Amino acid sequence: MFHNILVAVDGSPDAELALTEAIDLAESERTHLTLITAVSQLPATAYLAAGEELGKVVEDAHAAAETILRRARERVPDDLSVTAVLTDEPIRAALIDQIARGEHDLVVMGSRGRGAIRSALLGSTSHCVLHHSPIPVLIVHADRSRSTRAPELTAVAE
Repeated sequence: MFHNILVAVDGSPDAELALTEAIDLAESERTHLTLITAVSQLPATAYLAAGEELGKVVEDAHAAAETILRRARERVPDDLSVTAVLTDEPIRAALIDQIARGEHDLVVMGSRGRGAIRSALLGSTSHCVLHHSPIPVLIVHADRSRSTRAPELTAVAE
């Protein structure tokens, strides 16, 4: 059914569970996995406050993203085909771009469990992808018991 699954990873419990679900799907269908993470974007005020330390802050953010991607890759069994993508773009834009050019047929990602008000104010990466993806999106919630609820699978048509 699936041939190329895109998995967003960020080191959060939700993303860890999403990766577990994606690996399970990939193993059952002998599917290719594409892992993607983004270097954390600094708020504009950080550039004013950081001064000479800005280079170190940017370097640390890049190293943290590389570590997240490496750890995710290490969780994927050796017999599965996997590609890792590290981007400096904001993750929302990077995911939409990757979906458009990556020939993926499923996106798997975690939800941080933001409430409706906070999500409306701050926005949510999973919410953005869910509403802009032309392919199905599997959103995994780490705070749900896997024995009582299945992950949410939502197909979005444009």
